[in-house]
Amino acid sequence: MDNGLTLGLIFGNRSFFPDALVEKGREEVLAVLDKQGIGSVCPSPKETKLGAVETRKDAKECARLFREQRDKIDGILVSLPNFGDEKGVAETIRMADLNVPVLIHAFPDQVNRMGIGQRRDAFCGKLSVCNNLRQYGIPFSLTREHVQSPDSESFTRDLTFFKQICKIVRGVKGARIGAIGARTNPFNTVRYSEKILESAGISVETIDLSEIFGRINQMGDGEQRVAKELGEIIRYCSVERVPKEALIKMAKFRSVINGWVAENDLDGTAVQCWTSLQEYLGFIPCTMMSMMSESLLPSACEVDVMGALAMYALQLACGSPSAIVDWNNNYGDNLDRAFIFHCSNLPRSWFKEVSMSYNKIIAMGVGQENAWGTCEGPLKPGPITYLRLSTDDAKGGITSYLGEGEIVEDSTQTFGGWGVIEIKNLQNLLRYISKTGFEHHVSICRGWVARSIQEALETYLGWDVYRHD
Repeated sequence: MDNGLTLGLIFGNRSFFPDALVEKGREEVLAVLDKQGIGSVCPSPKETKLGAVETRKDAKECARLFREQRDKIDGILVSLPNFGDEKGVAETIRMADLNVPVLIHAFPDQVNRMGIGQRRDAFCGKLSVCNNLRQYGIPFSLTREHVQSPDSESFTRDLTFFKQICKIVRGVKGARIGAIGARTNPFNTVRYSEKILESAGISVETIDLSEIFGRINQMGDGEQRVAKELGEIIRYCSVERVPKEALIKMAKFRSVINGWVAENDLDGTAVQCWTSLQEYLGFIPCTMMSMMSESLLPSACEVDVMGALAMYALQLACGSPSAIVDWNNNYGDNLDRAFIFHCSNLPRSWFKEVSMSYNKIIAMGVGQENAWGTCEGPLKPGPITYLRLSTDDAKGGITSYLGEGEIVEDSTQTFGGWGVIEIKNLQNLLRYISKTGFEHHVSICRGWVARSIQEALETYLGWDVYRHD
């Protein structure tokens, strides 16, 4: 199965349409889901007529099945092989009370099969189902095309879209983010409201850097757990220029953080990466954070909890490591391009080539010997989706912007982790970010998944979303 993804299935039926349409349609949809590796929960033909939902009795039985497996079901697919019974569909979802995403699918008619025994009228029935769901206050998603054959490429694309939505909603609703250290005092940019997050089902666990320092100081250089983490770091990227003393400090830090993350069952972290760690322990945690993000445990800089949460949402959508960067520099006179940059903690898979270096900016204040630990190199070109989440304390909610762009091939040489991003009408996006007071950090993932993220955040989580086109 697709990471355990399971859908509750509701096949709509209306009695004065041919039963054969529902029987065959049910088989077709189940076969497609099985091929896609998606699990399903739905009534059998023994439990309801045709294994579909039409009457109040059918709705109660289907809802009972859904409730019994509520912890397993990630979303609900409503499929209409014929017109369907709109009230039965709505009542099933209401009584099941799963509070998961819902996708509405309808079968197409064929122009040469419009006789009384062959015509589906699902085109019309879908409108009635959607009307009733609106009356019942049930949010739902739609396929791109109003009607689709289950074996069509468009239905396969919409299933992928819906799977992404289900993963985002389930993951973000119960997300647990670790805040490691206090926000650096001059960095008001990344302030946020824990209470607003908690009201959305998102928890923040905190730990003071003094606790991290204390645990590190209790570890000996020759301990097995230190040697294990040191080996992981050396295998992760080229460290030939880095003093061994700095690598051992990083190994201890990684051991402590990994233990704390596991103890607290966290989905991501945000780290106070400057300058306490450099001044009192003598290293930069960027590579440790890069390693966490690469292993699908996103880690954001500068205690940017909202940045880490956005990284997690992107990761759930695309299924690969996400990153966090600054909107950093203009690209000459090209108004649709800009440099994105961090010192950096970007995941290894984002780079063309990567080696461990020192933070050339922070080194000016703490010395090069205390600033080793960054991942340095140019980013691979390719399509990306960007997302920023922020708590709006004045309005008491969560707001966001997102869009799609591309990292383009470029030969510029600089330091840290860098790339050139191209976004149509970039100046309008930057104006929006500036006018609405969003942070200069933005989270990114590989691939174009803005549609599923927008649907998940807007339709099911109820957050404000601005999508840049």
